Amino acid sequence: MSVLIFGSSGQVATELGRYAPDATFLDRAACDLSDPGNCVDAILYHKPRAVINAAAYTAVDKAESEEELATLINGAAPTQMARTCEGLKIPLVHISTDYVFDGTGDAARLPNEATAPVNAYGRSKLVGEDGIRDSGCVHAIMRTSWVFSSHGNNFVKTMLRLSETRDSLNVVGDQIGGPTPARAIAYAANAMAEALIADPTRTGTYHFAGQPDASWADFAREIFRQAGRSVTVNDIPTTDFPTPAKRPLNSRMNCESLKNFTLVRPDWKAALTNVLKELEVIE
Repeated sequence: MSVLIFGSSGQVATELGRYAPDATFLDRAACDLSDPGNCVDAILYHKPRAVINAAAYTAVDKAESEEELATLINGAAPTQMARTCEGLKIPLVHISTDYVFDGTGDAARLPNEATAPVNAYGRSKLVGEDGIRDSGCVHAIMRTSWVFSSHGNNFVKTMLRLSETRDSLNVVGDQIGGPTPARAIAYAANAMAEALIADPTRTGTYHFAGQPDASWADFAREIFRQAGRSVTVNDIPTTDFPTPAKRPLNSRMNCESLKNFTLVRPDWKAALTNVLKELEVIE
């Protein structure tokens, strides 16, 4: 038996190929999560030793008008995965988000703190979290934030694209969180799956975010510094950059519980260097 991974082309799923090369990856054609019953059929068919859910509805702004679909994919589908995993007595690793919190205050949130999502995407992800916990299956819910890599669409690639034609950019400076490399998330997800197979008592909710905490403007400045791009970054408040979905201002997460898996917060600046090399922006 191998590990079954929902997702194949997303940032984390792509990186999981490095750490779980023998895993079975299911893309949308093989398993459409908008029909949660497909998840049950896939797990029962493959009978894996563990399941990693790296698939999700991630269009945060679009979710405001498609909350029902987002909740099917991010809520109902993981719930069905968890119930099936409980029936087979195998662990589930599920990737969630800092957006389950309301973003108030300036303290780093603990995994057991009260949740209160401020947008449809966060609400849909919380439905999935609650369904997994209620299922009774052995699990690791891994909340992460601000994912970046050399794959797909993300903040790093957007900033690089804009820097081709702009020498000054306004970037939100009052949202604070931990930029997190997809490669580190993939490593942690695979490590958690293996650890839960060996020791189911590690079941629970965990936070995994890059360090140090930074604003989007700080993140942008570091991208341009490493890439050698002469772009001035002007900090603006969130109120000056309205979006359909409200974003939490405080996305700081306390990651101390990672010691249960002998994992540590990744250094996002070092990871950024590797991403820029992969993109052939720097040597």
